[in-house]
Amino acid sequence: MINVVELFAGVGGFRLGLEKSSKKYNITLANQWEPSTKSQPAFDCYKKNFNSTDDEAINEDIADIIGLIPEHDLLVGGFPCQDYSVARTLAGEMGIEGHKGVLFFEIMKVINRTKPKFILLENVDRLLKSPSTQRGRDFSVMLASLQKQGYGIEWRVINAAEYGFAQRRRRVFIFAYREDTNFYKEQQKHNFQDIIHQKGFFAKEFPVKDEHNEKHPDKEFELPSNLLDVSDNFSAKYNNSGVIVNGVVYTAETLPVETTPTTLGEILEQAREFQGQVDEKYYLKNDKKNKKGRTEYEEMEYQKGAKKEKRVSKTGHEYYYTEGSMAFPERLDMPSRTMLTSEGTKNRSSHVVKDLDTSRLRFLTPIECELLNGFDPDWTNSGMPERTRYFCMGNALVVDLIEKMGNQIVDLYTKETTIYQEKNNEVQQMSIL
Repeated sequence: MINVVELFAGVGGFRLGLEKSSKKYNITLANQWEPSTKSQPAFDCYKKNFNSTDDEAINEDIADIIGLIPEHDLLVGGFPCQDYSVARTLAGEMGIEGHKGVLFFEIMKVINRTKPKFILLENVDRLLKSPSTQRGRDFSVMLASLQKQGYGIEWRVINAAEYGFAQRRRRVFIFAYREDTNFYKEQQKHNFQDIIHQKGFFAKEFPVKDEHNEKHPDKEFELPSNLLDVSDNFSAKYNNSGVIVNGVVYTAETLPVETTPTTLGEILEQAREFQGQVDEKYYLKNDKKNKKGRTEYEEMEYQKGAKKEKRVSKTGHEYYYTEGSMAFPERLDMPSRTMLTSEGTKNRSSHVVKDLDTSRLRFLTPIECELLNGFDPDWTNSGMPERTRYFCMGNALVVDLIEKMGNQIVDLYTKETTIYQEKNNEVQQMSIL
């Protein structure tokens, strides 16, 4: 069995993906804690869906339970990303210095104490550029921290739709492997391009083209080993793929070998089998007007439309606010856009679709949002408010991507175990002789 610890577990996307890929995964401990609130809906959802015991799923601040975390083979987690999310403006970025950003260092405390063979982390892709005042600093600090603990690292920004799934959701995945593993030793034998294209962690399940994006040249540079120096002075431009071994970073802007994606229309058809006729509350209304004199339908039409409006700032400065138009309603012959935590509200980012049965315009239902992320229907129907169901899916990862990565980790772990057993047998035979 592959013993796994899941941090910042949310509603369980990592665990669900791993368990879909193989029965060899054994989640020994999961931690989910939302500070500053008594209700813990994500944790309750996790515990209900996995029928977890109190020893297996812990609802406490990670800083208070580090000493309880058992030794394990694989550490996974989608560490908090509110400071980097594309849903916030660059001016609102806090990066690794932010209140939730510092929780990465709690992860490092766990790694320092338990030294798992493999680590798989997920975050928004803006992490590679954060913060706006010192591009690449935060990601550099993370790479340097992992390297200092004796790990090789590979990362890849993956758009789920480019590999066959139903949502254009871009996330960076960071895979780290301990330097005493056979995988680490094998990676040292290959050049950087071979790792990215053939021999690395992501190459098999997420293939890329031989040529790279010429607008973003490949880069190779040394990463300082002093964390304070990295934090205070270092900046770098990271591309969507890369690897670091022995202090040397190689990064390239790779191009995916794309697979035909599942469409938003296909998701609506799947959801129809479970939810039947969509409840009236999800449809855009035309009977009441808001303070601006617009009905719900007119408000969404305005939100989605192109704008060039004269506005006045709080200081009295006049300026023109402009933005382009968005599809209204969404195209059903394409994968969806990225879901945000505001999904289902009268917000420009919310998806509005033409219902398959009534042809009227409406918001997505929670079940449709769950299917877009690869969760089972009604996964979040665990007693939490419906608004929280949308919020959880806006924060979640695409489960299908973790399933593919889970396949690769099983292969790596099996090879590690086989090699260890062979060496152990050789030692025993030598001792007999």
